[in-house]
Amino acid sequence: MSEIPLSSEETPRIREMIIDDFPEVFHIGEEVFTVEYSRSLYRTWDEFEITTLFNSDTELCLVAEVGERIVGFALGTTVKKHNSPWKYGYLVWLGVRQNIQKGRVGSRLFNEIRRRMLEQGVRMIIIDTSADNQAAINFFQKQGFGDVQEHLYMSLNLTRKSRKKTVKKS
Repeated sequence: MSEIPLSSEETPRIREMIIDDFPEVFHIGEEVFTVEYSRSLYRTWDEFEITTLFNSDTELCLVAEVGERIVGFALGTTVKKHNSPWKYGYLVWLGVRQNIQKGRVGSRLFNEIRRRMLEQGVRMIIIDTSADNQAAINFFQKQGFGDVQEHLYMSLNLTRKSRKKTVKKS
């Protein structure tokens, strides 16, 4: 699909997600968060992402809609670490329909979730994305994110038979 920017009369309205939005949000997530999006994504998109975050942090589950059509969403949560004076915000997912990704929908969603996190006492927002996802990195840098740190994770494929080395004692 080609990118179609929203016209000025199609400014999206940002609101809290309701249960009736789940199917549409899920389908946008399926459209955006594919294997092609990130071949090494350690978290995968599924229906539990929406329900879990909605049940724990409803006010940080947002949708962007134009008319009656949902065009994007943001799902976040807050974390208060034991023995830390800081409360962190974690923007878990931010997805916008591929055909309108240049229409400032993502920025509007991010600005609203940031405002809500500030109201909740959040001092720092954290996001994560693949190191090769340049579009996401550029987007978040435009939102003011810095201090890019690479994260290493490792995997062990349990479907392959492991070969144990035997050590002979003499």
